[in-house]
Amino acid sequence: MTSRSSRLKVDTPLSGGSRRFSGHILGLKAGVWFAGLLVAAPLLSLVLIAITGTPSVLGHTLLVTLPMTARDTIWLLAGVTVVATVLGLSTAWIVSLFDFPGRRILSVALAMPLAVPTYLVAYVYVALLDAINPGLSLSAHWFGTEWFPTGLASFARSLPGAALIMGFVLFPYIYLPVQSAITRQGANLKDAARLLGATPYRVFTTIILPLSRPAFALGLTLVLLETLNDIGASDYLGVQTFTVSIYTTWLNRGSLPGAAQLAMGLMSFIGILLFLEHRARGDRRFAYQRQTRPVSRRQLRGWGAIGAVTICLIPVMIGFLLPISFLIIQSVKRFEQALSADVLAGQLASTLAFSGIATASVVILSLIVLVTLRFFGSFDISLAGKLATFGYAVPGTVLAIGLLGPLAGFDNMIANLFRELTHQRIGLLLMGSGAALVIAYTIRFMTIGIGALGAGYAKAPKSLDDAARVLGRSPGAVFSEIHWPLLKPAIAIASLLVFIDAIKELPATLLLRPLNIETLATYVYSEASRGTFENGAVSALFIVLAGTIPAIISVRLFDQRSIKGF
Repeated sequence: MTSRSSRLKVDTPLSGGSRRFSGHILGLKAGVWFAGLLVAAPLLSLVLIAITGTPSVLGHTLLVTLPMTARDTIWLLAGVTVVATVLGLSTAWIVSLFDFPGRRILSVALAMPLAVPTYLVAYVYVALLDAINPGLSLSAHWFGTEWFPTGLASFARSLPGAALIMGFVLFPYIYLPVQSAITRQGANLKDAARLLGATPYRVFTTIILPLSRPAFALGLTLVLLETLNDIGASDYLGVQTFTVSIYTTWLNRGSLPGAAQLAMGLMSFIGILLFLEHRARGDRRFAYQRQTRPVSRRQLRGWGAIGAVTICLIPVMIGFLLPISFLIIQSVKRFEQALSADVLAGQLASTLAFSGIATASVVILSLIVLVTLRFFGSFDISLAGKLATFGYAVPGTVLAIGLLGPLAGFDNMIANLFRELTHQRIGLLLMGSGAALVIAYTIRFMTIGIGALGAGYAKAPKSLDDAARVLGRSPGAVFSEIHWPLLKPAIAIASLLVFIDAIKELPATLLLRPLNIETLATYVYSEASRGTFENGAVSALFIVLAGTIPAIISVRLFDQRSIKGF
């Protein structure tokens, strides 16, 4: 009887500790719903903006803009898929199953193209081909065009050229998860197939590739999402993708409803893409057994080793070494006359400020989501957590349009309240300030934060929580004494990945940055638009150097853990 009375006393709402604990629970759940609604709000606003368009705007979108945009987008996605798939699967197969001189270095170098944004690679190759094109024309005049093609620069500014360039940059999204999947599959099935007379190629196509299908589906989805989000490379190379059409419809034609309608078409396309990825992956994960013998690599010598090195070195050269070499040379040539120290300092300051604040916001919200799901998971909280992870699938241009309504509504509400209280007017607080850009970064990159921190949480089994709770520890004590020490490395990795992705983000930055404020990415884009990309080489080099660190970390992440899905 006594124990029952004491339990009732502890659980009663009149207890001060219980009230505080209930308040903490409500606060955490409110934080999860805030994160979910933060992602959902621009999408709902996008629908409202789209339906406000007049019939003439809708007719122009459906009959004129949409067919050409959909055609170019589909062909670009198809081309990038072919290039990235061939490069990603072939390099993952070679690095995972064969041993040859330089394999260890090349296995890391193959992830380095992730350090270079697609728009920078496009600018570099157009500049390189424009520079060598006069020499090719003169050589063609002397020796004949069949030996010296003169259309290289124009080829780069075409849809096939754009697909080739972007494929050489984005293929690591396929290489990394597939290489990790092959390594974790073990050698039992492969050895059995080899004993039955199967060739290495047949083992790859009938055993390795089917078992790696979830990893391939994940990697290909990321490739396509990055392609759809791109605006710098597509615009510069003359490909009228959805993102480019949204940007030009909004700013050049001044039709926000038309841009929103195109954005709705793009989001429908992305929804179909994610559905197909989910169907392809299903509930599958990487198929491997912890007790299985690891893969034994086949030693290559002679021409086999030369061929393996060549296949792995070509994408590294095209996707990373040539672009960064060009940027270094141009930076040395033009540092003093093209970019003053004050200008560079201003770009760095704005870039670091926006990216740093957004990184802190992402990490805090990601922690709130994961902690709440860990301790107080329910259907509604799980739904809000799923919403919070959808932001990466929303391109930056779509986010910019969708945020106009919510941010303007918030600014008007604050302005009206301030006027009622003080009889004075204030300007816009969010729109036109860095806050809008930070919000966009937070929405877009929260998926990365939740994913990286979730990997850290996987190292702390729930049995530890149960044992601590049995010993009388509160959820706050469990988090501070058990979870926090285990999460520190994951927080560092998540912060770094989000920070560098924010530095490289171009579409949202172009549309939401404050007036007269330049970041590294927008300055490079402005110089490239004026045809003087070399003048922005120093800023571009800073972006690439910053991206090399998370590219190396990505190799370690995929090497240490399996991918459970997008």
